[in-house]
Amino acid sequence: MALPKITAPTYKMIRPSTGEEIEYRPFLVGEEKILLMAYETEDPRQISNAVLKLVHSCTYGSIGDKNDPMFDIEYAFLKIRGKSVAETIQINLICQDDGKTEVPYEINTDDIEILVDEDHSTEIKLNDDFTLIMRYPTAQDSISMVGMSGVTEISFAIAQNCIETIIHGEESYNKVDLSKKELQEFFESLTQEMFKQVQDFFDTMPKLRHEVEIENPNTNVKSTVVLEGLASFLG
Repeated sequence: MALPKITAPTYKMIRPSTGEEIEYRPFLVGEEKILLMAYETEDPRQISNAVLKLVHSCTYGSIGDKNDPMFDIEYAFLKIRGKSVAETIQINLICQDDGKTEVPYEINTDDIEILVDEDHSTEIKLNDDFTLIMRYPTAQDSISMVGMSGVTEISFAIAQNCIETIIHGEESYNKVDLSKKELQEFFESLTQEMFKQVQDFFDTMPKLRHEVEIENPNTNVKSTVVLEGLASFLG
């Protein structure tokens, strides 16, 4: 007689980028083992690939492609973790008034959402002649940045990679039709004011974000700590 298989419970979540309702399940022991082994390597590529595979499996293929927006993947992973491990996360936060005192804080994963600025748009009108159509950073973008040396290099590379279309007058130039050199030369020709508009796109884009208030036990000063991105919630 064959051993019966355990059926995992399923839950519903709303995919942030589309508003679509999708099913997901907790991760299994075997999947957690692969994830933990990837974290032990401290190799960003292996960790990213393990997270992607886990999210892909647990959402039945709905999320987890390398070209999915990172905020979709981070949100899904947090929801999956909440149903797999615990719906509360214990992290240590640094008090803002002295910059060194750490206090423990408990966050419920159900309280963490993707926030979007009301004025955010994927269309950037640089001037009367040029308009950019942007896309959101993906898991593939993050993986491709592994090995880059500094924050400036990474931020410039991601900004350049996320240009999807360049519109000049009546003409449209899709990124897939441009050489890497052409795109780089165009990007480096932006004025400071134009680049600020590109930076504003990333500053206001949808992101995993949560604000909490903590109190320094040494000074009794209260401060607000802003948590952004998956790493902020996993400690």
